Amino acid sequence: MRLKKSHIMPACFAALAIGLSGCAEIELASHATKQIVKTSETKSKGRFKVGSPYQVKNIWYYPAVDYGYNETGIASWYGPGFDGKKTANGEIYDQYALTAAHRTLPMPSLVRVTNLGNGRSIKLRVNDRGPFSNNRIIDVSRRSAQLLGFEVQGTAKVKVEILEAESRQLAAQAQSGNYTPQVASTDNSTLAAPTEEVTAEPLGATQSSTVEPVQSANLAPVSYEPVVNYTDGVVTQTPLAPSGIYVQAGSFLQVHNADRLRARLASLGSSQVADATIGERTFYRVRLGPLSNVQEADKLLQILHDNGYNDARVIVD
Repeated sequence: MRLKKSHIMPACFAALAIGLSGCAEIELASHATKQIVKTSETKSKGRFKVGSPYQVKNIWYYPAVDYGYNETGIASWYGPGFDGKKTANGEIYDQYALTAAHRTLPMPSLVRVTNLGNGRSIKLRVNDRGPFSNNRIIDVSRRSAQLLGFEVQGTAKVKVEILEAESRQLAAQAQSGNYTPQVASTDNSTLAAPTEEVTAEPLGATQSSTVEPVQSANLAPVSYEPVVNYTDGVVTQTPLAPSGIYVQAGSFLQVHNADRLRARLASLGSSQVADATIGERTFYRVRLGPLSNVQEADKLLQILHDNGYNDARVIVD
């Protein structure tokens, strides 16, 4: 019997002056192991794709070639309901392959995902767009979640970093037409993601905080050798220091703006202003937390989004 995963969106309609309350994301209560038997395989022609800026649920995403990408946050996984359908770059999704969906990275790219709760790390190929729920930073395949150790929980604190050399090589292969990943056989061709209504025209700048720059790199001609499989399924174990979950409400170039926002959000709980230097500029980040779990972070994030703080996001530090 196939285990179905439920995606429950928190309904937390609260004003800023009201404390945290509401519902939490339902976690999986049971675990099933499925023996995989593939009687036939077909080749799925994936293509290199970056894409234009797009909007989902009033939040804008800006796809870019970014070989310096390194982010911490919350991961989720997807499988039933998408298995056998087309991904955003034209591959056929296989929930037992080592792949992932990302909101902005080029497709295909190779990333290393580390579970900050247990230290497990694995390489995954990005071939889809998403996730668009509760500001997750990556949606991994079901098999990837099993290997990383969070299939049952449904979410995990993770670090995601792009692997530049391998990603450049995958991009060169896809652009040259020499990119044909092996996937499970299927006749279904429905797009797998995104599932929400998407538009592709940027809105005017109405943000109350400063968007930090993303260090991107333009594609350059790359020579390559044919590669059979980057994602070999090898799981590594790394000792990690404890990490906390925060909701970042805004990021500013002027510290007094950050202090003003922190005071405005005081009713929501413990907050801090943390500075970070990117390039030659210093950003002052307003963070709420640390929070005890992902569900608490989801509720707080929903409150901020409902009150117009669309740049708010969940981070792990």
